[in-house]
Amino acid sequence: MEFCDLNCQYAAWPEKEALDGSGSCRVFQAMYCTKKNRHVHKNMPCHQKKKRKKPGSADEK
Repeated sequence: MEFCDLNCQYAAWPEKEALDGSGSCRVFQAMYCTKKNRHVHKNMPCHQKKKRKKPGSADEK
């Protein structure tokens, strides 16, 4: 099972300060999903997750 986190190509930092808390990934409770166009709970199960491609990897070429 995959979980929502910043390793997903659709995940982005929440832009509103109230969601981000102190600006630390250890305390924020939500992230913005560009695929769903809404905020989602951090670490919740996600069936749409696609892992980010690493710079310089064979997948990127």
